[in-house]
Amino acid sequence: MAQLRIALAQVNPTVGDLGGNADLIVEWAGRAAAAGAHLVAFPEMMLTGYPVEDLALRGSFVEASRRALERVAVRLADEGLGDLPVVTGHLDRPPVGLVRAGQPSGLPLNAAAWLHGGEVLVRSAKHHLPNYGVFDEYRVFVRGDRLPVVRVHGVDVATAICEDLWQDGGPVSVAGEAGAGLLLVLNASPYERDKDDVRLDLCAGRAREAGCTLAYVNMVGGQDELVFDGDSVIVGPDGSLLARAPQFVEHLLVADVALPAADPAAEPGRTPVDAHDGTTITIDRLSLSADPLPAYPVEPQTVAEPLDALAEIYAALVLGTRDYVRKNGFRSVILGLSGGIDSALVATIASDALGPENVHAVLLPSRYSSEGSVTDAEDLVKRQGIGSRIVPIAGMVEAFEAELDLHGLAAENLQARIRANVWMGLSNEHGHLVLTGGNKSELATGYSTLYGDSAGGFGPIKDVFKTTVWDLARWRNTQAGVDLPFLHPFAQEPIPQVIIDKEPSAELRPGQRDSDSLPDYSVLDPLLADYVEHDMGRDALVAAGHDPALVDRVIRLVDLAEYKRRQYPPGPKITPKNFGRDRRLPITTRWREGG
Repeated sequence: MAQLRIALAQVNPTVGDLGGNADLIVEWAGRAAAAGAHLVAFPEMMLTGYPVEDLALRGSFVEASRRALERVAVRLADEGLGDLPVVTGHLDRPPVGLVRAGQPSGLPLNAAAWLHGGEVLVRSAKHHLPNYGVFDEYRVFVRGDRLPVVRVHGVDVATAICEDLWQDGGPVSVAGEAGAGLLLVLNASPYERDKDDVRLDLCAGRAREAGCTLAYVNMVGGQDELVFDGDSVIVGPDGSLLARAPQFVEHLLVADVALPAADPAAEPGRTPVDAHDGTTITIDRLSLSADPLPAYPVEPQTVAEPLDALAEIYAALVLGTRDYVRKNGFRSVILGLSGGIDSALVATIASDALGPENVHAVLLPSRYSSEGSVTDAEDLVKRQGIGSRIVPIAGMVEAFEAELDLHGLAAENLQARIRANVWMGLSNEHGHLVLTGGNKSELATGYSTLYGDSAGGFGPIKDVFKTTVWDLARWRNTQAGVDLPFLHPFAQEPIPQVIIDKEPSAELRPGQRDSDSLPDYSVLDPLLADYVEHDMGRDALVAAGHDPALVDRVIRLVDLAEYKRRQYPPGPKITPKNFGRDRRLPITTRWREGG
């Protein structure tokens, strides 16, 4: 057996920031070198950020990525890091090639490169291109057909990229045939609830399949509606967990691993082999250092404990909000604080993400606001130390009513739209980003006012069902004084208990309650999950135990609200199917479940 100290740089790049991402590569490669690593790996598309979407189709962006990669290789050498092999994701294209019908213009590649000695040593590209959920890589990339196997201190190290791990055949199968001692997988795998255990099981199974240790480095950070949770792991050839990084934070996972020495008969060169998926992959062998390292003292492995279910959801919402705000150049946020549970949770997420000093709340009492809607909101403001102001809207509503004869729903929505005008006006005046407070249950059923409470730039709880909103609020209150990297150190419970306990209401008419228009959320949310996330039709929903009359009613509400959801701002994805890139349905359609 040979020894190798590997470092997995779980870092947070920004899409399009080639210079800033290059700086991260150099900085974290330096940290890896200081830790005595013999190899450091970065996530998928590290140099460009991920996903780049249609930027991949711009030749100027592809060329900028290629130039940046060459410059990073030189910078690493100039800073004394040229002897450390660095593996990173980037955007590339083939050196030559003819564009075939049906292939994206420019033949862009979701690529990986080994950097060493001031040069780009070897390039490869993702073989399996995902075309489901939030992914549409088949549209913007072409398939790679090479498996690099680089000998480092007497160990053969193979490289694959993200989806190659999730599909049968391809690089993982070939890595086993190539006799690799280590399979290095670069990833930008977005967070979904309960996905970390699925990933770990997948890594363990693929390690056993390839018969080698597997090192999985994942991106961390927010990009539009996606949140990357890190959770990088190293598993042994028997599938056992050797090392694990924490979730939702940048981290350098360093581990000493015992690996089989490379077969001396496997010499540098290229060998085409069957990829077991109907394609051929060329094994591209190179050698950096043929001799194993002398034995050295190993460091203890670190295995971070995964967060519990509510903690990881909350961490994802905080990270997604923080990165959306900061990566888009905002320093502060503003929101309407109603004294209700949704705006209370959004304010708390914002305080944890940005610091209370950068959160500004507007209390907008109307003629129908209860006394508690103001006093409860003021209590939250005091507990968290956020900025606030009261802007009564009764006079504004009366001014509109003097000019417009509105009744019923139109009159109710007028109040919501006046509130939104106040938020947007203060946003323009002071440069705040407006946060919306709608949850997934409301978005699903259309229980929101277009250009009213749906107005804003980012929706932190857009993918959170109402029942989970309450769960998260209760959980956050139990964490007062707990030291977690994604929580502000509030001295007391940040959300007043009375807000959690009160019955929800939009307060747009006398005595209004959500239950006037919607079934109890404990009944509604499971039905919405089955219809929206699991794509169950009417008959399947009834067979699953949902009330037939309620099924018909909810299906109608969800289907008719599609036009509203299209105009809602982005928000962090935490479920297997969010309202956004995951779920693309026509607005204009006459199809209705059950006829």
